[in-house]
Amino acid sequence: MDSSSTRRQATRRKLFDAAVTLIAEQGFSSTTVDEIADRAGVAKGTVYYNFASKNELFEELLRHGIELLAASLQQAADEAAERGGTRVDALDAMIRAGLEFISRYPSLTQLYVAELWRTNRAWQSTLMVVRERAIAVVEGVLREAVAEGELSQEIDIPLTASALFGMVLVAALDWLSYQPHRSVQDVHAALSRLLQGRVSGHPAQ
Repeated sequence: MDSSSTRRQATRRKLFDAAVTLIAEQGFSSTTVDEIADRAGVAKGTVYYNFASKNELFEELLRHGIELLAASLQQAADEAAERGGTRVDALDAMIRAGLEFISRYPSLTQLYVAELWRTNRAWQSTLMVVRERAIAVVEGVLREAVAEGELSQEIDIPLTASALFGMVLVAALDWLSYQPHRSVQDVHAALSRLLQGRVSGHPAQ
């Protein structure tokens, strides 16, 4: 990768970080391009050089963030499989990976959850696509678990995947907002017991 490409990626990363923090703090409509540029430490023109509009910046922000999350979840599942674990072990590893991701990018997660409830945004279709991208990773492991007989064929896979995804989102935000003294190990242990006892039917040892 040449130096100009490296510099542009670094600039876009600064803009992503600045935009997600500001929008999570004060909302999309209240956040200006000037503020994003100022927070990122770049000229206003640099924002428009990298993104045609604030809307485009936000859509790319969503795509980038969810791609990072999906990759993190998939890596956790793959590593669990490489260790010889079951698909339920993979789901458990994905819960841990999701919590760690949200702990690392809390503003992005707050923004994503807030935007889920708004239906009048220009990027609503993009939001649905990126949501499906992350949940598809969970669905894939659930389908394998059902096929291998680890989980009951009566499980509603799409709904269960959404429920697990939502459980991690809500639990993590509650943890970071109201119980920050807890460690990621504490939160993961609680959700792991719920997964093992309620989804698989085999209480954790």
